[in-house]
Amino acid sequence: MTADISTMTAGDNSMAQQYLDTFRRSDHLEPEKALLAAILEDAIHEYRKYRRAQDREGKDRFREAEEWIMNRTNDWIFCFTNVCELLGLDPEYVRSGLRDANNAVERDEKPGHRRGVPKWAA
Repeated sequence: MTADISTMTAGDNSMAQQYLDTFRRSDHLEPEKALLAAILEDAIHEYRKYRRAQDREGKDRFREAEEWIMNRTNDWIFCFTNVCELLGLDPEYVRSGLRDANNAVERDEKPGHRRGVPKWAA
């Protein structure tokens, strides 16, 4: 899987990537935690990849990932909140990072907007 969780934390990319790199290299990583990390990575990958999908399948995949990520209930062991907490991540921080990254991409894709340049200077 090529998706990296660093993109979910907006401006805190290096810290999140270092955490995951260490997490993946751990000789003592329990299979259950590896499964949880794979579930989270897959959902983030689907959320980012299909956020602007135009076809029905892509829209459905985005919707499913978004519903799982944004759902705040914790009544199921594999719910987003529990997966994040079991991995030592703050679920609200992850959600916020995903929303911020999504908003930044949409802003940068608007006509007349140059990345990294304030609107008034463009």
